[in-house]
Amino acid sequence: MCAEDDFEEFAARASDVTRRGFTAMALGAGVLASFPGLGASADTAGADVDIKTADGTADAYFVHPATGRHPGVLIWPDIFGLRPAFKAMATRLAASGYAVLVVNPFYRTQRAPTAPEHPDFSDPPTRAALMALAGSLTPQTVAVDAAAFIAYLDSQPSVDTRRRIGTTGYCMGGPLVFRTAAAAPARVGAAATFHGGGLVTDQPDSPHRLIPSTKAHFLIAIAENDDQREPDAKTVLRKAFSDNQRPADIEVYAGTQHGWCPTDSRVYHHDQAEKAWSRLLALLKASLT
Repeated sequence: MCAEDDFEEFAARASDVTRRGFTAMALGAGVLASFPGLGASADTAGADVDIKTADGTADAYFVHPATGRHPGVLIWPDIFGLRPAFKAMATRLAASGYAVLVVNPFYRTQRAPTAPEHPDFSDPPTRAALMALAGSLTPQTVAVDAAAFIAYLDSQPSVDTRRRIGTTGYCMGGPLVFRTAAAAPARVGAAATFHGGGLVTDQPDSPHRLIPSTKAHFLIAIAENDDQREPDAKTVLRKAFSDNQRPADIEVYAGTQHGWCPTDSRVYHHDQAEKAWSRLLALLKASLT
């Protein structure tokens, strides 16, 4: 995953946001109600699940259309972890015809929830605890988890294994998307990051250096203030994709701040989040063949 300095870069971005404040983590029906088009969620079936990995038992949420077989999608959440907002996002995606697994990447340390109900990243103890969780992830743990989570998806009757899978990641989850796509290039056909942190670094294991090992079509949605902080990152990404003849849709979303996609953040930007969501649906439809 990201090197330690990449987590510090994420911390700086998240601190900028939390000084403006996060809303409380929304609960179940309230989060579901915030998404347009979730009336179709009656046609989905979801449950909390446990998944055996080489390192232990990961807790996750799996949701899929009530009938039929569908492409699988693996969601990596942000540093605040598996929670109702991400279960709602998974349910919305399932209502569009996908079998969706959203995971707790910190299961080696603790089961979800892994963040307090009212997370304040500028609070030193809260920040230290969350950064310790993020710092516990390595390229090796991501490889172990990607293999286990993809195997879980492929074992489900609701997943059409004749079609490739997608993976998405938010903030801290962005680098995990790159590592998942590189770990299983034959299975991952679509990869999307939303305000991903640490995608381009000067480290040998920088996520962008994995592009030659992938076979996925990428969507990279960049927050405007992240672009202001690292204006060269998008250029490096575009060149890396172009040099390796890999398709990628890379865009800075005007007026957005780091963390704008999950609905339980005060910086949630409805219009741009909906635009990013529509781009995600288009990517999945075109790429998961």
